[in-house]
Amino acid sequence: MIDLGKYAFAVVASYGVSLALLGGLIWQTVAANTRARRALEDHEKGKKNG
Repeated sequence: MIDLGKYAFAVVASYGVSLALLGGLIWQTVAANTRARRALEDHEKGKKNG
């Protein structure tokens, strides 16, 4: 690993926070996509039956 000296904790913590935020954004995007697909499928089923 690269020698970061006295800034090692700050750099590693920043990477950790960044990865956590990116993971959260990806999860939120996938969840929103799933909800939208499900809502669209329900809407289309309602139109076919009605």
